[in-house]
Amino acid sequence: MTAQNALAFSDPMPEPGSDAAMATVLRVGQMAFDTLAALLAQFDLVLHKVPDGVPIPGSFWGDPEAGVIAHNVYVRGDTPVHSMLHEACHLIVLTPEARALVHTDATDSDIEEDATCYLQVVLADQLPGVGRARLMADMDAWGYSFRLGSTAAWIEHDAEDARRWLAERGLPT
Repeated sequence: MTAQNALAFSDPMPEPGSDAAMATVLRVGQMAFDTLAALLAQFDLVLHKVPDGVPIPGSFWGDPEAGVIAHNVYVRGDTPVHSMLHEACHLIVLTPEARALVHTDATDSDIEEDATCYLQVVLADQLPGVGRARLMADMDAWGYSFRLGSTAAWIEHDAEDARRWLAERGLPT
């Protein structure tokens, strides 16, 4: 990660979801691709790098958001790390049978969505130079919306159901 792209947590944050806020988030191209792929491989997922300018297969929200098809996660260099983790976590929380059927839209279950958001924060700690604080700041900058106003507040005060759901399935919490 370059100093120019580093998020200074003491700086005032631009309006969430604004171009200025989204410009602060960590991108896949700023990380070692092998490190990202190795994290996903722990969960029997394969990370694929799509060339710049090429549409991302299986992207629900469209470019530059990550895409999912079965056990495959697709990213470009401009894909946010939080998006890669989020879409991967959608696959991680599914049974192998359900995962095999995924193409673009991974779930319509509120608890699976909550578990996905929680797990992506947990897995960020396994990525050098990322960690949960950075990932939560990036999620807020991108415009994730939680009842309590921020990802950190949700994790700390309102995510017990997601933690319990993950724990019941033997997934990291």
